[in-house]
Amino acid sequence: MGTQELSYLLLGLSWTLGLTAIGFAGGIPFGIGIALMRVSSNNWLRRPAMAWIGLFQGTPLLMQLFVAYFGLPLLGFNLPAWAAVAIALTAHASSFLGEIWRGAIQAITKGQTEAALALGLPDRSRMFDVILPQAFKISLPATVGFLVQLLKGTSLAAIVGFIELTRAGNIVSNQLYRPLLVFGVVGAMYFAMCWPLSWWGRKLEQSMSKGANK
Repeated sequence: MGTQELSYLLLGLSWTLGLTAIGFAGGIPFGIGIALMRVSSNNWLRRPAMAWIGLFQGTPLLMQLFVAYFGLPLLGFNLPAWAAVAIALTAHASSFLGEIWRGAIQAITKGQTEAALALGLPDRSRMFDVILPQAFKISLPATVGFLVQLLKGTSLAAIVGFIELTRAGNIVSNQLYRPLLVFGVVGAMYFAMCWPLSWWGRKLEQSMSKGANK
């Protein structure tokens, strides 16, 4: 494998990282909204959030990519491939992050809410200043774990012709006729990205478990 082929793989790697960052960053605000709707006592807010989570967790990411790539143009949205993929990844991430954070919010003890009420804090301040900071800390290991899942999920973008790391590896492999070497390098690149995140997630979980046992 020469410098040109390696540079092409690195270009695909940059798009993989870019798609992951866009999908995760886009999923954060929508995920917070979904989580807050899920814990709401208002059925008009809670039920649409449940439907959103059910839709995107109950269907394959590959199908979601197909719908975004082929379906949005039918509605008049002529988007480039990377934008359609980013929209699908953002929607996918929002459903999983929303459910992760919903569980973390509900894991906060009622004493925290009662203390905030005793202090006379309004609902918004009680949620954003007291509940959410603690919930995000609790959910951090699961959030990191989902980030790893999302990073690996970007490989499915190759099915709609988008050139990320997996697609770039396939193109280089077809040129060199050395699939074992090429995909060995591609696999090493994914490992170099995913393993540190997985290790960090395990350390966070262990640290929180020790703190809870004290």
